[in-house]
Amino acid sequence: MKLAIFDLDGTLIDSRAMITASLDAAFAAAGVTPPERKHFMSYVGLSLRDVMRSLAPHEEAHQHDRLVEAYKQAFQDFRATNRHPEDLFAGAHDLLVNLRARDDVLLGIATGKSRRGVTHLIEKHGYDGWFTTIQTADDHPSKPHPSMIVAALAETGLEPQAAVMIGDTSFDIEMARAAGAGAAGVSWGNHQVAELQRAGAHTIANDFNELEQHIESLWQERMR
Repeated sequence: MKLAIFDLDGTLIDSRAMITASLDAAFAAAGVTPPERKHFMSYVGLSLRDVMRSLAPHEEAHQHDRLVEAYKQAFQDFRATNRHPEDLFAGAHDLLVNLRARDDVLLGIATGKSRRGVTHLIEKHGYDGWFTTIQTADDHPSKPHPSMIVAALAETGLEPQAAVMIGDTSFDIEMARAAGAGAAGVSWGNHQVAELQRAGAHTIANDFNELEQHIESLWQERMR
């Protein structure tokens, strides 16, 4: 058996508009001066509290707490009105369908989202029961700590060489390498290709067809 573990934001889901709008609203509600918008997406993938610490490093802990709560509220409000839809990237669904159809592949999620956020997306896109293991920020240290992948391997009973982590940030790549898993980067997300390369990505795909080939190649190389 093999395991494909997917990040969500920036990898499967195009959530840039939702995240940017929610961060804008959070900083305004908390009365904290925001950084330049160009810095917002650099920290996507970390746990929410770590995002706020990174974006507002000079603020006290209680302000980080206010930002976290304000972000959560803004995110829920935007989601309720569907103002900023969190759509799948083109090609993402077909890749998941192809992998799910295989008898030798399990699907997993490792994300900085909350479990509630993951549950919403799974229900929205009709993926109930598709993912054998789901690891969220609610239960683990922030990426790039390897805890999410270690837990996914424990839940599925697989060894690190059977797992490939697919993500768009250096945090995903570093997490995969720390856990001994394959690290497959994607070029359409929140970090530049050069950042993924520096983090140690085994492969970097430019579209989902290429990504499927890269995942298979990594499994073949690592499970010899």
